Amino acid sequence: MILPSKIHLIDTTLRDGEQAPGVVFNLKEKLHIANLLNDAGLKEVEIGTPAMGLGEIEDMKTIADFGFKFKTLAWCRAIKTDIDAAIKTGTDHVNISFPVSNIQLSALSKSRSWVLDSLKKMTDYASPYFELVAIGAQDASRADSSFLLDFIGEAILLGAKRVRIADTVGILNPITTSELFKAIRNHFPEIPLEFHGHNDLGMAAANTVTAFHYGANSASVTVNGLGERAGNAALEEVVMALELSSTIQHGIDTSLFNLLANTVSKASGMIIPDNKPITGNKVFSHESGIHTNSILKNRKTYQLIEAAAVGRSESDFIFGKHAGSNALTDYLKNRNICPENVSKLLERIKQISITTKKGLSSAEVLQLCLDEL
Repeated sequence: MILPSKIHLIDTTLRDGEQAPGVVFNLKEKLHIANLLNDAGLKEVEIGTPAMGLGEIEDMKTIADFGFKFKTLAWCRAIKTDIDAAIKTGTDHVNISFPVSNIQLSALSKSRSWVLDSLKKMTDYASPYFELVAIGAQDASRADSSFLLDFIGEAILLGAKRVRIADTVGILNPITTSELFKAIRNHFPEIPLEFHGHNDLGMAAANTVTAFHYGANSASVTVNGLGERAGNAALEEVVMALELSSTIQHGIDTSLFNLLANTVSKASGMIIPDNKPITGNKVFSHESGIHTNSILKNRKTYQLIEAAAVGRSESDFIFGKHAGSNALTDYLKNRNICPENVSKLLERIKQISITTKKGLSSAEVLQLCLDEL
């Protein structure tokens, strides 16, 4: 295991996030999201795909010229016209993506020799115009290992400042992620490596954290995990995992996560599931009497994250089928209500919950209590 001394996250909500089917951000929304990412301390933001046309180029140029503290990054295919379009945006960095797996090469009717020849041409062409040229290994997780190593070595020799290892279809798991990065680091101990994980099997955040443990210097993420198909590694999940599960320093202001999540959700039209880690509406809610009895004494007994740490408020207990009498008594006591028979009230709450298949709201609990008085 190689613990990094310094890592940074590259947010790609405005590029890969917007590639989620049906998602379109207007310039006002892009600037709002970019401003929040800037305030949160992101060091680099991938702001779009300039090959999409003049409108995209103009939006990217506006963001690049806005004066944000983060470095701006454009995503390009290994095509000269893509790089020409990226130059017009004025971004600090460019990522040039190459297919490296047999399945991707076949689909594009390209060969490995084409990849290596184009690698030199595109790197030479882009280098004078950008502060940093990153080379992307698209579908690296399904590539032949020997060719992937050849590709990485050639990219570095040609002057690339970073190589993006993309798990394009989310096939990796933490074990295979660690094996992939160990193999690369055995051959290239010093080169800057970025991990780009997709969430098709629900492991993007875990794979990203694993990649950091085994040699990645940076990783691309999106707010809410927004992205194609099942999405990308979620910024908020990766950061909190680094902080609480890995103790890796991330430099991100996590108190902005709730605002970021809701801003991106509104702009994208993609609803955040109630049980979504970190930012879901109910992830700080508790109902089970076994849990709430302990939480009344110490919230950390059944809650890992403090709500305020991610810009949230602690939630009131939910009263339903699994509610406990201690939680109900405490809830009512804090409102100066002392019913004669808490057990009877609790049983009534449970019956209603079973019938309606949901928990009761605070107003409903208070009304029931008043009805019992």
